[in-house]
Amino acid sequence: MHALKRAGWTAFFGMLPAMVIYIGIALVPIGMSFYYSFFNWDGLSPMKFTGLDNYVMTLKDGIFWKGVSNNIFMMVTGIFGQLPVGLLFALLLNRSLRGIKAYRSVLFMPVVISAVIVSIIWGMVFKIESGLLNGMLDLIGLDAWRQDWLGSPKFGMLSVSITYIWQNYGFFMVIFLAGLQNIPEEIKEAAVMDGATGWKHFWYVTLPMLKETIWVTLIFAISNSFRVFDLIYVMTGGGPAHNTEVMTIYMYNSAFQNMSFGNGSAVSMLILLFSLIAIYAAKLLTQRNR
Repeated sequence: MHALKRAGWTAFFGMLPAMVIYIGIALVPIGMSFYYSFFNWDGLSPMKFTGLDNYVMTLKDGIFWKGVSNNIFMMVTGIFGQLPVGLLFALLLNRSLRGIKAYRSVLFMPVVISAVIVSIIWGMVFKIESGLLNGMLDLIGLDAWRQDWLGSPKFGMLSVSITYIWQNYGFFMVIFLAGLQNIPEEIKEAAVMDGATGWKHFWYVTLPMLKETIWVTLIFAISNSFRVFDLIYVMTGGGPAHNTEVMTIYMYNSAFQNMSFGNGSAVSMLILLFSLIAIYAAKLLTQRNR
């Protein structure tokens, strides 16, 4: 009994530093944002309690709902873009070949590159005058298809989403690769002996064994889509006419351009709420399909 208690206290004190750090950098800022969301404050003058006015004002703003729709678009992009691409590369790299680690490192590289650098690189691709994409269209005789890709209300979000997929697919590739390598060899061999090869092997053996991994990647894809900021801010600034603005950019503009920290805090709470709702909805859907 004493040994168990001693082990329990040892585990507690071992976890205590991490718990303190987590509370300090995650829970305390959330609590402060929740508190400030009920006040009108510009950072200098005394705070004035306004109740739910910041939430009401935000929810009545059409620009905010434009940001919500763009975040939903980014979430769909993450789920149906990053996850399949990451899984595809994980399947291709899940083998013992000479130099395979080098290929994995190269494909993972976009994840470790700064979002600002990624934005600049892809901004050069989509640039209207000397951009790589328009240059390629000119080269193959499709100059009529030239666009101001980032400045177009029609193609702005599409261009940003392509960059978003490229930036993050490597993260999901690594997670899927870990899941694939955890599938027991006995199950793979038994499936092959039963005649399951190629597509059948993937659909009836590999994919079911990756259910928990898929759930983890789904959570990351949803949470990342609600946190995206720097990529879009550098590429478009949320323009043109708020067409690529997401909730985080709306929050930034409210807090630091309009100097309304209470309103910015209210937006941050709404972002947290919407992300939790989306994750819970995904959980219900995955549980129903299990």
